[in-house]
Amino acid sequence: MLEPAFLGVESSICGRRWRIRGGDDCMALALAQSYGLPELVGRLLAARGVGLEEAEHFLSPTLRAFMPDPSSLKHMDIAADRIARAIRDGEKVAVFGDYDVDGATSTALLFRFFQALDRPLRVYIPDRIQEGYGPNLPALLRLKEEGIQLVVTVDCGVTSFDPLHGAVAAGLEVIVVDHHKAEPRLPDVTAVVNPNRLDEPAGGPLSTLAAVGVTFLLIVAINRALRDSGFYAQTGIAPPDLMGWLDIVALGTVCDVVPLVGLNRAFVAQGLRVMGRRGNAGISALADVAGVKEAMDAYHSGYIIGPRVNAGGRVGRADLGSRILCTEDAAEATQLARELHEFNAERRTIEAVVLEEAMAQVEATDGSPELVLAVGEGWHPGVIGIVASRLKEKFNRPACVVALDGGFGKASGRSVRGVDLGAAIIAARQAGLLVAGGGHAMAAGFTVARELVEDLRAFLRERIAKQLDDLGPLVPSLSLDGALSVRAANPELMRHLERLAPYGTGNAEPRFAVTDARVVKADVVGANHVRCILTGNDGSRLKAIAFRAMDSDMGPALLQTGGRPMHLAGTLRPDRWNGNDGVQLLIDDAAPAGFNG
Repeated sequence: MLEPAFLGVESSICGRRWRIRGGDDCMALALAQSYGLPELVGRLLAARGVGLEEAEHFLSPTLRAFMPDPSSLKHMDIAADRIARAIRDGEKVAVFGDYDVDGATSTALLFRFFQALDRPLRVYIPDRIQEGYGPNLPALLRLKEEGIQLVVTVDCGVTSFDPLHGAVAAGLEVIVVDHHKAEPRLPDVTAVVNPNRLDEPAGGPLSTLAAVGVTFLLIVAINRALRDSGFYAQTGIAPPDLMGWLDIVALGTVCDVVPLVGLNRAFVAQGLRVMGRRGNAGISALADVAGVKEAMDAYHSGYIIGPRVNAGGRVGRADLGSRILCTEDAAEATQLARELHEFNAERRTIEAVVLEEAMAQVEATDGSPELVLAVGEGWHPGVIGIVASRLKEKFNRPACVVALDGGFGKASGRSVRGVDLGAAIIAARQAGLLVAGGGHAMAAGFTVARELVEDLRAFLRERIAKQLDDLGPLVPSLSLDGALSVRAANPELMRHLERLAPYGTGNAEPRFAVTDARVVKADVVGANHVRCILTGNDGSRLKAIAFRAMDSDMGPALLQTGGRPMHLAGTLRPDRWNGNDGVQLLIDDAAPAGFNG
């Protein structure tokens, strides 16, 4: 039986049904009493599935508590020993990385490790448009011609059978370090390190790692192998400070949208502390060019720094993201940051055009309850992942966007909770409908022949429909953690909420409904944001902003409330501009007070 809508909101201004995030009330009270927490924090922990035994490490996540022995991953020792031998013997090694943030951070980690040991590492990042995702044989053969003996792929490679087998046949050794879904068959290479191999524990504690997390475990294992072989004692080289690179690990983990639980949560919590010291020249330069003055958190990583690292691969030069994270030269970092900042602005312009065309196409032609699939001639492949995310948010369905060019289309997909899109894409490739394809539950990429697009659409709809049989209809909804008055949204509450950070998938940022608030002032800022001042029944005030609100019905609704009280759903953020100690509400949704859909 469907639970009653929270505050009676069956269909908000954005068309969503509000629901209260469930939790065990007894556990909430026990958590509050056992750890001396406010009752609200106990409720938030319980709603996120945190029990009495997990709470201490959840509130204070440390690597000591969660760090595994890297050797627990299959082929890890083989990979670490082979790379350690290449380092000792002075072999020529290359890293073949992906062009997104996870790939760039994984590449940067390996590069910095080699650099600390005074060993060169050739970095190769494929061009998104010319080469596409993952290893390709022409690039691997060029590396072989350069004298490269060992190639390590990061954030790619686990399903790149033909290119990798061609490289091995040509005399290259290859190690695959990946985290995407694997198939029963693995590439026939020296080692495949991937917590999502089918012979690894399904759903194990390492299965949610981003590639950068797997790469960090790899350098821990290589470091151990070098130490055990006497490398540091014999060369006089000091072992590198691996913990000093956790800012890179945190950035890649946040941007790959993996669950921030267990080891991932520890990586991000500790990495953000390192990031706060601004020791990485590239991250610091990107923060400066974006105007970030405050201490950086997961929000800055995911929405400010990450998109700029990504921008080079999307619309410019694919290697810029890894280069800026690798450099230790402040002047070079500043120049690269400016280039990436400009590319990011260009990306936004291109994205807006493709999104408008895709949205119009879907609204005019797509009535499928299982899948949104938009297809466009000449759409820029660098923005289709972002556009797929926007379509998913708009229609509350898995969404794929295909950019056609000649006889083929490059595509990117994003899914909703409960629908494993990566598995559906792998199945489509195995059925002969795709040239290439793979991914994980929430995101996937693929290449499809133009003449098979409609067959693929039908195949994916059927596969997803079977998954939806267990889920039921995909009703747009918004989960909330409770209701607050305007006065209750204050700095004291904000300090309690900050104890639950970092937020992300698996640890949703607390979202509340600020009830019976009146919008006493509202104006449009930037291109499409709406800034508000809210007041409560007792005269208390609260700043608020709704990003991209003018792209939906919410913007006009906030601008034209007519003084009526509103329920405003959103997250709270500290407002410490110019030394203030205030709070701001980031509005996600709204409904007139007393509205019942």
